[in-house]
Amino acid sequence: MNVALLDKRLHTTTRRRRAPAPRRVFPFTAMVGQQDMTRALLLAAVDPRIGGVLVLGDRGTGKSTAIRALAALLPTIRVVADCPYNCDPSGISPNCPHCNARGAATASPRVRSITVPAIDLPLGATEDRVVGALDLERALADGTKRFEPGLLARAHRGFLYIDEVNLLEDHLVDLLLDVAASGENLVEREGLSIRHPARFVLVGSGNPEEGDLRPQLLDRFGLAVEVTTTTDLEERIEVLRRREAFEADPEAFMQAWSQPELALRQRIQSARALLRHVATPDALLRSTARLCLALGTDGLRGELSLLRAARALACLEGERVVLPRHLRAIAVPALRHRMRRNPLDEGSATPRVERALAELTDA
Repeated sequence: MNVALLDKRLHTTTRRRRAPAPRRVFPFTAMVGQQDMTRALLLAAVDPRIGGVLVLGDRGTGKSTAIRALAALLPTIRVVADCPYNCDPSGISPNCPHCNARGAATASPRVRSITVPAIDLPLGATEDRVVGALDLERALADGTKRFEPGLLARAHRGFLYIDEVNLLEDHLVDLLLDVAASGENLVEREGLSIRHPARFVLVGSGNPEEGDLRPQLLDRFGLAVEVTTTTDLEERIEVLRRREAFEADPEAFMQAWSQPELALRQRIQSARALLRHVATPDALLRSTARLCLALGTDGLRGELSLLRAARALACLEGERVVLPRHLRAIAVPALRHRMRRNPLDEGSATPRVERALAELTDA
């Protein structure tokens, strides 16, 4: 057979295989129980400035299912068609090396809509895979230095999910801390110097019995929730029933839940639109500061996360004013991981927040 013809056929076959199959994702609204986790994820979706979500607890409790389901639930986002950094065509980042090199920031780029990215960061991932590196194949083929974007680039404007985050290697934790603080990824290696946008909602999960999370990374999560294996018999049966139905016929199951999914998607969109208009009374600001002072939280990130989460919750409920009940509802997940530890009582965080809330209400 002619070699050129064979190459052409192989190239055509490879090109055809690149078309991704439709994603089959368990619906977010079909999840059973775990209200604290699902609420925290919804709040982070309404206002990413909250700072991400840390989910601690048992394995097999729906943590990874929930984050993928939320990403599929959210409204699609518009991106520059060929940009590997998911740039927003209405506000292209000045640090995007792709769009600025092609003049997309000033011209009218091609646009497409994509599902909100939900990127997994595996524990064994190399630094090159996370931050990006020199494209060795291109460098060896024609001597061109070309940057191959990593997981941080793919997660821009979406979610970065780290399972067993408490076991993440220290050098990757340091990288995440830098990127979380700046919203940018800077790569300087092999003669390359690349800076690109990398803003995402960080979602981590883990089992506290397998190791502690570094305080610097723990502080970067806006909300921390605990999940446990349900002991309610009817809930366990319903989980089995829905999972079996989904695996037997994913399309039919997703269609059956399409209306609840649409309703929640519209609710999130309305909450995002309301976010800039919701009022926060001075009395609530004072209560937020007093609560954090009473608990002895380090820094001011606790107040900011608590206030933003309470505001997002108010918007989800369609309220135009943040009320004390919103503050009370979200205080535990916003503050439990920010307090100084009591070595004599490792399980004291939640009761301490609840006591401080009660005292604040009585005052």
